[in-house]
Amino acid sequence: MSVSLVAMGGNSLVDPSLPPTVENQFLITARAVAPVAQLLSQGERLVLTHGNGPQVGFMQLRSHLARHEVHEVPLDSLVADTQGAIGYMIQRDLREQMRKLDCDAQVATIVTEVLVDPQDPALTHPTKPVGKFYSAEEAAQMKSERGWEMVEDAGRGHRRVVASPTPLEIVQLETIRLLADAGVTVIACGGGGVPVVKNDDGSITGLEAVIDKDLASALLATQLGVKRLFITTGVQHIQRNFGTKYAKPLVQTSVSELQAMSQLGEFPPGSMGPKVEAAIYFLSNGGEEVTVCTPPALVDAFHGRAGTRIRKG
Repeated sequence: MSVSLVAMGGNSLVDPSLPPTVENQFLITARAVAPVAQLLSQGERLVLTHGNGPQVGFMQLRSHLARHEVHEVPLDSLVADTQGAIGYMIQRDLREQMRKLDCDAQVATIVTEVLVDPQDPALTHPTKPVGKFYSAEEAAQMKSERGWEMVEDAGRGHRRVVASPTPLEIVQLETIRLLADAGVTVIACGGGGVPVVKNDDGSITGLEAVIDKDLASALLATQLGVKRLFITTGVQHIQRNFGTKYAKPLVQTSVSELQAMSQLGEFPPGSMGPKVEAAIYFLSNGGEEVTVCTPPALVDAFHGRAGTRIRKG
């Protein structure tokens, strides 16, 4: 049986209506992985990835506020921290969901490094939103007091942006492949993976950056030879004219249609842009189908009953 890859959005693991306590995060994660457990109980084989935009922002803010008492933590280490913490929540909640379904679950989190180009121009042009949303006034204060680069993010408020280079190679690819081939549900490339560069002597060094989760997921899926990629997000469909009175959901679409819409500026970098870019990359490099859907609709999306289905052509 073939393996599918499910890329879980970082915002699907937080709930703005609840305080961001560890206990609440476990509750929210349990809801998010319930459809994954259903699919596994039906015999599907999955590799999971996840975002970390809100969580790495929380950790970075915590590190900044505590800098007078303890050392600050660089961004690559914070990404690794979120991989461990979120991976722990996902695998623990997923095992519990599988236990309730009277099914065994072998689940493992891999702290994943992803190679990038040290000359990537993105390293000097921050574009990736992380952390919480701020009002315009709060954003101006953060920029003044902390030197953060702040942008308005898809009409939802202002967020900090950091450098986000293009992923080139999954360092732990063969480990992930071995586990997946053995039937283990692998959680990998959390938060897009830890961005690293390879030095002239062959050693690896981390970077003060983050990698887009969807682009890293598409790269991992391509290198694993996965045929179906599922990207969960906060909307039920990709939409034409999103955010306007002319908005129209796309139930099915193609690479060529998305490319044409992208050229017209339909997909801003802070919203659907990276997901569309990831879908195009995946389908242009051996993938057969991408579906974008909400987390609760994942089971229906697997059977073609929900979300936006994207195919070649």
